[in-house]
Amino acid sequence: MIMSPIAQTAVFLAAAVIAVPLFRHFKMGAVLGYLAAGVVIGPTGLGIIGEFESIMHLAELGIVMLLFVIGLELQPSRLWVLRRSVFGLGAAQVIVTAALFTAVGIAFGLALSTAIVIGLALAMSSTAFVLQTLAERGELTTRKGRSSFAILLFQDIAVIPMLALIPLLGEGEDIPAGTEAWLAAGEAIAVIALIVFGGRYLLRPVFRLVAASGIKEIFTAAALLVVIGTALGVYSVGLSMSLGAFLAGMLLADSEYRHELEADIEPFKGLLLGLFFISVGMAVDLGLLVSEPVTILAMVVGLMLIKAMALYAVVRFAGGDNRSAISVAATLSQGGEFAFVIFAIGINAAIVDSGLVSSLIIAVIISMALTPLAMTIDDIFVRRNRQKTEEKFDEIEASDNRIIIAGFGRVGQMVARTLTARGIGFTALDISSEQIEVVRRFGNNKAYYGDASRLDMLHAARAQEAEILVLAIDDIEASVHTAETVRKHFPKLKILARARNRFHAYRLMDIGVEYIIRETLGSALELAEQVLQTTGVSAWDAKNTIATFRAHDERTLARQYAVYHDESQLIQTSREAAQELQGIFESDSESRHHADSTPFSPEDIR
Repeated sequence: MIMSPIAQTAVFLAAAVIAVPLFRHFKMGAVLGYLAAGVVIGPTGLGIIGEFESIMHLAELGIVMLLFVIGLELQPSRLWVLRRSVFGLGAAQVIVTAALFTAVGIAFGLALSTAIVIGLALAMSSTAFVLQTLAERGELTTRKGRSSFAILLFQDIAVIPMLALIPLLGEGEDIPAGTEAWLAAGEAIAVIALIVFGGRYLLRPVFRLVAASGIKEIFTAAALLVVIGTALGVYSVGLSMSLGAFLAGMLLADSEYRHELEADIEPFKGLLLGLFFISVGMAVDLGLLVSEPVTILAMVVGLMLIKAMALYAVVRFAGGDNRSAISVAATLSQGGEFAFVIFAIGINAAIVDSGLVSSLIIAVIISMALTPLAMTIDDIFVRRNRQKTEEKFDEIEASDNRIIIAGFGRVGQMVARTLTARGIGFTALDISSEQIEVVRRFGNNKAYYGDASRLDMLHAARAQEAEILVLAIDDIEASVHTAETVRKHFPKLKILARARNRFHAYRLMDIGVEYIIRETLGSALELAEQVLQTTGVSAWDAKNTIATFRAHDERTLARQYAVYHDESQLIQTSREAAQELQGIFESDSESRHHADSTPFSPEDIR
């Protein structure tokens, strides 16, 4: 079926609009949504669009822009700070995993160049998929999250030389030899040097002139010109277009235009990258899944097992504990989106057979779909292992401290510093051993590793003799669980709690917590007071406005607590509260205006 370009565009957009939100709703990620959309509309699906090679070439611009944005994010100073984990742990993972897959490929009779390309492709994990999942689970700052980020960051960096070197493994006629090879290498070096020189000394003045014009569309056009121009420049000398875009991004990473460039490129990158994944999905041969299910299943199991073992070994060798190594292995054992890019270049260079790539693409997609399940199994394993081994927490020294601080992050430490300044003793507990280690190394506070929601830990902290529990735990569920435990077993212990938001406060109020401070309320109101003064409102009037707002908000919080389970009632009371607050300020303004315009009388003076 031949379709006009406009009709094809409508089909792509409709498929993305339907599939991506659906997959995001089920916590499966946008990448799988795009891939599924491509499978459905592709030749082996509903057959709505039958030809996808030309679309793939256009969609490769999405990869080019992705690499430009990655370059913008990789500031040299940031890389230097993360150098050990990125270039140590990350490099070890890529080398070990690629070597294992290459060895397996050779064992199955593949040519060395083919095995190397497949090994490099399967060594990649899904940056977009994993980081999004970790962020949704609140695990980016955990040891597993940091290790996973370091490995993914190195993979993003490593893919640049991979894309540049893979064509050199081919045996096509385009590969120069002898003097021509030296000339080609010289041209490549000259173009890269020109990009580096231009990026450092020419691009900033150019962007400065463009920005001075005040025309946003021209700035966007200049950003696109830089990305596409550098990509074409390196492509003209036989290197990967992605390499040029990455270099341009990295050279602009420290510029004052970094965030503006990223914001301008992001919509184009997102759409073209989505188009790339759709085109990859269209290339999936569903017939293989039906005709060779055992082969595909073996590929999926082999991919995830080999990768998991390599990740486990690398993390353990780098000094990680057993639990962290298992968690990282479960998180990164899938294939990644860059595998599709590497496979595409391998096919273009006549290194990898398209039939083999079709099977591998299906295996990578299935492995990505299984990642949430692998992470869930890891969570269950960790919980059971924790229950069986009954983790040993720190032994708490005997003290007569009247205060227990549960949660020793940024809020708990601020409370502790205030108490220390006044010479008031306290006992601090935190579930993060890393946090405790940092406090002990860099702070003067005495803190203990322990779960404040556990009854035995509270007894060890002498909660039965304490007077105040400062509940500063960041995680909402853990905070509520701790409050429930304390209220049940230590009813005389007064709880002063930090709440992340209004609904966290409502849940603590359900338990009967006496005093609750919402995390951002004070700082937000202080900022609002400064904004009012900056606009010309007097200091006294600004302070009075904030005091009125705070008092009204506290009354509203108490009033909405009775109906917070009913969304319609909650919305209604919010609207009523906003109108009431506006009425208070209007009435106050009228009173002040009347007072200012009314002359004094002798009775007023008396």
